[in-house]
Amino acid sequence: MRSCGGTEHLALSNYHSGQTSDLLYVVREIKKKTAVPLYLVGFSLGGNVVLKLAGELGDQARGLVAAVCAVSTPIDLKACALTLAKPGNFIYEQRFLSRLRERVRLRNRQAPEIYSLEPLKKVRTIYDFDDLYTGPLFGFGNADTYYRTQSSNQFIGNIRVPALVVQAKDDPLIPFSVYDHPAFRENPYLKLVAVEHGGHLGFIARRRPRFWLDRLVIGWVEQVKGPVGNNLPLDLVS
Repeated sequence: MRSCGGTEHLALSNYHSGQTSDLLYVVREIKKKTAVPLYLVGFSLGGNVVLKLAGELGDQARGLVAAVCAVSTPIDLKACALTLAKPGNFIYEQRFLSRLRERVRLRNRQAPEIYSLEPLKKVRTIYDFDDLYTGPLFGFGNADTYYRTQSSNQFIGNIRVPALVVQAKDDPLIPFSVYDHPAFRENPYLKLVAVEHGGHLGFIARRRPRFWLDRLVIGWVEQVKGPVGNNLPLDLVS
């Protein structure tokens, strides 16, 4: 994600949850140098990016990526932002907001003409931050337009490469109701693996293999190398 991992000095712009342009650029650069198939795996917001990119590309994705996988993915950004604002998620939201405020303050020191500190006084929720910062800075205008246009649920029906989606029903940050989406029933390229427990990126089993998500994703990649491509071996989820 742009500006994460101590890379703020490389560009004045930050990331947003549907920013596929950077990923697409990297994929195209890699494909210039090798014919080795690429498999994109995204976690949390990264999952939204890989699903959205695959949907945006449609049939054209086949020349760039072999398959995509998304884990604990907020495919409906507004629903997830509103869920974060619930009292039970107070600790999560305040942690996210603390980091976002730090990034704005850093950006203000770099480019005060772009990043004003004034709106921070009004930020109480992730929705507020996106309405006052993310939406305006990226040209969406407000949070609602940002969420509506950048949520991968708007694009997953157009995915034309194998796509594995892994989601826990007890994820505190993502209401499982967002996965009641017709694309998971109508698009044969999509495979949803929904499990009862796992929280947000917390897929640990009581018995071996404890970190079963790794085995699941790698096993799925091995399988989609074949001619058919998307019949997931569900016995891996045990």
